[in-house]
Amino acid sequence: MVGRAWVDQALLRGNPWVHIISWAQRPEPLGALRELHGAKDDSFWSPHRRTRRMTPRAVSPAVAHALADEFARGGFRWRHSELAEAFAAIIDPVEAESLALRVVGLIPREPIDPQTTLQAVLADLPELPETVVAPEGEPGGLRFGVPEILDCGALATMLNLTTAELEWFADHGGWLRTAREPLSHYRYRRLPKSTGVRLVEAPKPRLREIQRTINRRILSGIPAHPSCHGFEKGRSAETFAMPHAQADVVVRVDLRDFFSSITVARVRAVFRACGYPDSVATALADLCTHASAIAPLRGLDHRQRTLLRVPHLPQGAPTSPRLANLVARNLDRRISGYARRSGLAYTRYADDLALSGTMDADSAVWAVTRIAEAEGFLVNPAKTSVRRQHQRQILAGLVVNNRPAAPRYAYDQVRALLHNCQRTGAAAQNRQGHNDFRSHVYGLIAWIGETSPARRQRLLAMAELVDWD
Repeated sequence: MVGRAWVDQALLRGNPWVHIISWAQRPEPLGALRELHGAKDDSFWSPHRRTRRMTPRAVSPAVAHALADEFARGGFRWRHSELAEAFAAIIDPVEAESLALRVVGLIPREPIDPQTTLQAVLADLPELPETVVAPEGEPGGLRFGVPEILDCGALATMLNLTTAELEWFADHGGWLRTAREPLSHYRYRRLPKSTGVRLVEAPKPRLREIQRTINRRILSGIPAHPSCHGFEKGRSAETFAMPHAQADVVVRVDLRDFFSSITVARVRAVFRACGYPDSVATALADLCTHASAIAPLRGLDHRQRTLLRVPHLPQGAPTSPRLANLVARNLDRRISGYARRSGLAYTRYADDLALSGTMDADSAVWAVTRIAEAEGFLVNPAKTSVRRQHQRQILAGLVVNNRPAAPRYAYDQVRALLHNCQRTGAAAQNRQGHNDFRSHVYGLIAWIGETSPARRQRLLAMAELVDWD
């Protein structure tokens, strides 16, 4: 045994099977140890020694330190899944899975000093030789209970398409971007927003049905991060806002161009993580992403045009919300780790991020901004808000000072609208030209009633007296 042992030397003294020697008695260091101690021996730099190469390591010492530090800072447990999640914040997820398996295989139980031990083990893991990969069509390695799809032919069958139709809808080469509108798979519509214009890209019926099948058969079983509340079954704006009720400080951060900043490569990575071969993952990613045509981009700002002209998640496709949540899982994991260490609450609803608790708001905003940028997202400073207990704290349109509830003025506006509809008829009050004004009003009632059943009953009673024809 040389130098520091994995366990206290005092436990080994007297053990006939262990021989403890001094530094001067040490044998010549090998592998990674030669790199650490070679400077003590001038002959190490001799030309004759250069032919003796060190054993390649799986990760460099710097990466080993970063991985161990991320594991310690994130509060993860010594399990394969949590080690892989911690490693995936630094290195490729596939490599992270492999490293986690090797670490747990070497040390199944959590050591006394996990961070130091993990760093030492990672730094000394030899690089594995290349192995023969099974052919793409062989099954195995699927995760999250997704259906088995061996190749693009099987994918076409699942989607009720021919192979030629699959190629047409996937548009691998981007040929349809310059085609005339009747050939495009999407329709475009501009909606005004507070900071400009939002381009809605809605797939036409055939592609929309394909995307719904992908959503139902593949994406629905993949779990999002627990802090994600937007577009997730059993969650809502109320569950998003609830953890922040009665907090001293509520910080809201908005992600700019959330959907369009998610590229086809990141979507492909989601399907690869499910265990699908590259050809199938590429086809699925192409079916769920879109490069906007040239004409609809005219008049948009430079950043919007830059993001929309390359394949991205279209805002209007049924697969986009679910895929966005899965792509943002690492963002949620890292901010959740920061919030947990700081004693804060964190949730996300689509592009709205919320932190609450007793905090230095400037430091929290800075940390979230840095994490978001590292994960490929951009924070919109104009929409970042900090609200304290004496101010109105609003998240997803709900006031959270006491408990999540729609603002009083919103309830009063809907009540006044229903009162006017009773007097003059619904058509006269449809000043914004909604195609289905009745559904629009009932949607407002549902939003208000989600946090206040009493208000919902009063508004529904008024709506029953309205002549909607």
